[in-house]
Amino acid sequence: MTIPGLTAILEGGVPFSGKGPARDRSQGRSMVISTDGIVATEHPLAAQAGAAVLARGGHAVDAAIAANAMMGLVAPMANGIGGDLFAMVYEAESGGLYGLNASGWAPAQLSVESLTQKGFRSMPRHGIHSVTVPGAVEGWEKLLDRFGRMKLADLLAPAIRYAEEGFPVTEWVRESWADGEELLRGDPQVARTYLPNGQVPCVGEIFRNPDLARSYRQIAGQGRSAFYEGEIARRVVELSERQGGTMTAQDLAEFSGEWVEPISTTYRGWTVYELPPNGQGLAALEMLNLLENFPLAEFGHHSTQALHVMIEAKKLAYADLLRYLADPKFSRVPVAGLLSKDYARQRAQVIDMGRANCSVEAGQPPEPGDDTIYLSVVDRDGNMVSLIQSNYMSFGSGLVAEGTGFALQNRGALFSLDPTHPNALMGRKRPLHTIIPAFMCKGDVRIAFGIMGGWNQSQAHAQFVSNIVDHRMNIQAALEAARFTKLTFDGCDVQMEARIPAAVRVELAAKGHQIQLRGDYASSMGGGQAVLRDFSTGVNYGASDPRKDGAAIPEPPLK
Repeated sequence: MTIPGLTAILEGGVPFSGKGPARDRSQGRSMVISTDGIVATEHPLAAQAGAAVLARGGHAVDAAIAANAMMGLVAPMANGIGGDLFAMVYEAESGGLYGLNASGWAPAQLSVESLTQKGFRSMPRHGIHSVTVPGAVEGWEKLLDRFGRMKLADLLAPAIRYAEEGFPVTEWVRESWADGEELLRGDPQVARTYLPNGQVPCVGEIFRNPDLARSYRQIAGQGRSAFYEGEIARRVVELSERQGGTMTAQDLAEFSGEWVEPISTTYRGWTVYELPPNGQGLAALEMLNLLENFPLAEFGHHSTQALHVMIEAKKLAYADLLRYLADPKFSRVPVAGLLSKDYARQRAQVIDMGRANCSVEAGQPPEPGDDTIYLSVVDRDGNMVSLIQSNYMSFGSGLVAEGTGFALQNRGALFSLDPTHPNALMGRKRPLHTIIPAFMCKGDVRIAFGIMGGWNQSQAHAQFVSNIVDHRMNIQAALEAARFTKLTFDGCDVQMEARIPAAVRVELAAKGHQIQLRGDYASSMGGGQAVLRDFSTGVNYGASDPRKDGAAIPEPPLK
């Protein structure tokens, strides 16, 4: 799709510059600003790997793949080649925005009937029956074939080196690693891979993964065929057979990701893009449509009124998400109806400004007329990538095929065993997905952004967009700002960071919100990255969330 109207959006040049002395600001750090490329990831080594690729003339896609491969090594609980991938790519020359869905399908022989006959009453959260075909490597090849300038072997080289030589474990990563310790001890192969010396690595401890280096070398030499048809595929199928699973060689070999048309809505003059179902990005757009019916800027940032409206809008959008979202190849998803502005106006009337709604039902749209990583890249030419990749829960299924060095995802846990539900388990069907990349634009400004964290993501996207549009924040301040999250679909519980004023929390509680207070920068709020390109000046901006170990790193000069 082509985005028209590349005109200046603000007088004075630099967007979101803010006013007043910098020393009086509330954000903790500055944006990274450069006329060359910028890579923003959740780990400095990954951002560094991507920035080095840009310095060698790589496309933003090349840098994103190099960074993603490194993330699979340094944050193995959250992502890796055993998981799925979604991406949006903005092509500066054409003005086109392209979406990629590289989420895998369930094994052909896995079904509601096969699991209920085994005694399951709901989808297993871990183990072989939660494993769907990993889509990440397929996603890399599709991105590289369409946009890349460099060879896959060159992009994987930094991750291979660190996998063999080792890297020091960082703070947030260590805490997330420890959260998965019980699961890791449940399987000898997983424990051998991720519990060196029988323990979770400490902060600063050097961790090596020679098995992953070997898998990366095979992929570097043979591309996707190494993963889906070669030795790696054989080891995954052997694991499935030993565990009583249904994954076959054909399930892997016949899988393909697909290019998809991004979906969008407008929000007070901006256009915001998400990927279509089976991802949850639809809920972020529906939230923005609801919020547009309220004067959030007049309410004030983190005011009682603004937060109340956003929390209630989240409930409405997520009720629709849970009711309708599924793989559109198998079930009709009323995307146009859910994104209708008229539907949003109708649903907005449900919001009671004086009281929280603790029991929200899905609407009737009109007929159409927790563990993840996110990274974003902009190169010197203005090409941009918004990429998200995940194992779903920490260390995914809790299974590692012998000698491969990566955890297999448990994305199948999101299927329903209710045969009447649109998201019911079925062979070769993709489950409802939580991970979503995003993109927004107005005039000459383009922003690639994302915030990981399971069901946190759509609501966090809406908060980020509101921070930019309603409250005129720059991308770093918009990421840092205190957030709320509601990870449940029922009730009035809501988590809030302690930086939200105490007086506001008291007033929200009086409306019926049951507030669960979290720290100043809470992991449950997810972690995000963003890059911005101002095409009127050719200047790039990068931002990285303090809720992660990461950084936005500019492209270094060539030596």
